[in-house]
Amino acid sequence: MKTILVIEDEAELVRALSGYLEQAGYRVVSAGDGRLGLTVFRHERPDLVLLDLMLPEMDGLEVCRRLRQTSDVPIIMLTARVEEADRVVGLEIGADDYVVKPFSPREVVARVRALLRRAGGRVVAAPDVIRAGDLVLDLARHEASVAGELVKLTRTEFELLAILAAEPGRAFRRSQLIDALDADYAVSDRTVDSHVKNLRSKIEPDPRRPCYLLTVYGVGYKLAESSEGHGN
Repeated sequence: MKTILVIEDEAELVRALSGYLEQAGYRVVSAGDGRLGLTVFRHERPDLVLLDLMLPEMDGLEVCRRLRQTSDVPIIMLTARVEEADRVVGLEIGADDYVVKPFSPREVVARVRALLRRAGGRVVAAPDVIRAGDLVLDLARHEASVAGELVKLTRTEFELLAILAAEPGRAFRRSQLIDALDADYAVSDRTVDSHVKNLRSKIEPDPRRPCYLLTVYGVGYKLAESSEGHGN
């Protein structure tokens, strides 16, 4: 099953697109801002991206530029702008197609199908291994290790760690982590806190004084950069 990533901050539009895409046989993941969209992309490695031009945190053009630095994933830009210059810029920096709002979700599904057919055997160049200091996540093998020692994690623990490790040093709000997790059950702030507690018991030399998985008070959590916490 092909996975479609929808990076769009209009919740109603995301629901409508998701419904039509899922009916067409696609798996859908989403993100409500540009930065989170990049994180979800690294974690999920989707087959196609629907990318809104006007996004909070980081606009669609910058997201597109960053995606093109590491991947040739098909990108369809969603834009309310009608100026030709905006569409041209999007295509010049690597978008494959664009749809101008308001649009029919059926039209978007048709564009998705056509673009995936054209893409054929294109391979997404996303990393299989994420490294953050002594912490190594092998996404293909679904394995985590610290200082060369394998650590046994649950699926959700691994996913949560992968989201944080994709951008070491970045503070994630609990709500952002909840949105990015592909959980088949309800996830709350307390659930996130419980997973973090369990992760610390498995990856930290001293869980009471964490050096990898750090709390950002008033915000949420982050993974320490190599020069922070565990230094060197």
